[in-house]
Amino acid sequence: MPELAEVLFASKAWAKGKGSKILKVQTKDASRVFRELDPSLVRRMFKGSTLEESETHGKKMLFRFSGGKWLGLHLGMTGWLFEEETGYSTAKHDALVLRQADRSLVFRDPRQFGRVLCHKGKNAPGWWSDLPPEVHSDAFTLERVGDILERRKRALVKAVLLMQEFFPGIGNWMVDEILWRARIHPAERAGNLSPAKQKALWEETKFVTNGALKTVGKRGGDPPSDWLFHVRWKDGRNCPQSGKPLVRETVAGRTTCWCPFVQRLSKK
Repeated sequence: MPELAEVLFASKAWAKGKGSKILKVQTKDASRVFRELDPSLVRRMFKGSTLEESETHGKKMLFRFSGGKWLGLHLGMTGWLFEEETGYSTAKHDALVLRQADRSLVFRDPRQFGRVLCHKGKNAPGWWSDLPPEVHSDAFTLERVGDILERRKRALVKAVLLMQEFFPGIGNWMVDEILWRARIHPAERAGNLSPAKQKALWEETKFVTNGALKTVGKRGGDPPSDWLFHVRWKDGRNCPQSGKPLVRETVAGRTTCWCPFVQRLSKK
């Protein structure tokens, strides 16, 4: 599933469409991305409008159109955005296509776990403005992290970092990267983290997020070469910190990579 930096990069596929009018809107009405919405409303609302701005928040995107019209997209597991030529013929999994004079803006989602939302009004919709603080924002404080860990103190820290209501945009590989850098075992209980470990978790969340946005979010592809990311899925690879073999097992329902020599489980 795309994570926050990948979502930012994906959103740039529609960047050339800013300032251009939507001449026609095509939808695949049977797609489950419209499970909360009548596709005909999307076709009527955005035809004739102009794409003005876009932004991302965690794993979500918001596109603002002229006339106070807003389009929200969630990529789900397999959703992605594309720019195609004017005469592009829609493909099987194209859920939404916005036709402009010089291009076609496409939202494709083969597994249909993504979502399309729309809103009309002067201000951004509540389902956007009410989202939790982004993990790279000033509002994401050490005190906030401490409160989250206390509220979910019996949960595994791996599971807590995957909760989008607390850590929007953070996904599986980023969680592994954060915990490895903070030297925290993924199966540690959130309530067992000392103040020093809580601070390390907060700092490394900021570090990994900002690093991913500067690399993956800016140009696509992979994060810096010295990250755990580059060895976490490869059999027989060693930890870049300790030089010892890495472990891969299921933790909190997700395949997880860590170094048992760096990330030790407490005895509490």
